[in-house]
Amino acid sequence: MIDVSGVGYGVYVTPQHALSLNVGENAHLVVTTIVREDAITLYGFESRESGQIFDTLLSVTGVGPRSALAVLSHLTPAQVFDAVANDDDKAFTRVSGIGPKTAKLICVQLAGRLDAVTVGESRASSGERGTSGDAVVAALVGLGWNDRLARETLNGLETEGKTTSQLLRDALALMARQS
Repeated sequence: MIDVSGVGYGVYVTPQHALSLNVGENAHLVVTTIVREDAITLYGFESRESGQIFDTLLSVTGVGPRSALAVLSHLTPAQVFDAVANDDDKAFTRVSGIGPKTAKLICVQLAGRLDAVTVGESRASSGERGTSGDAVVAALVGLGWNDRLARETLNGLETEGKTTSQLLRDALALMARQS
C-alpha cells in the first residue's frame, strides 16, 4: 500500500522492488494504470525503463500485466533487450507463466521495437561502443536491418574518432557489400 497525501493505493511491484521499500519512507514509483471493465490496477516500477518495457510487453499477444511483471521480476530491462535482440526465447521460458510459444512470440513481436535508448542501463557487457554506436544501431534497425546484424556490423568497424554519420555511412557500405 502506497500512501499519497493521505490516500492509500494498492500498487503491484516486483518482489525485488518490494523488498527495497520501507514502511514510512518516501519512495518514487513510475506507475502504469491498467483500466479494465471490472478493475483499475496500478503497477509500479523503480525506473522509467522498467515501465516502458512493461508497457511494450503488454503489446505482445498472450502477455498480460501479471506476466509482464513476472518478466521484470526475473530480467532487467537490459536483459529483456538483449534476449529480444539475440532472439533468446529461453530467457523468457525461465519466467513462471511464460511458455515456449509465448516466449517465442515475445522475441518475434518485439524484434526491432525495443530501442537501445529505451534501456538506460550500461550496455558495456554486450560490446556496445557508447551512444554513437547505439544511434547507428537504432538507425540501421529503423531502415529495416536486423538488430543482431546491425550490432555485428558495428562491432566489425573501426569507430575511433568517427562521428555518428561516418559510422552509419561505413556500416551501410559494409552491409551492402555483404548482401
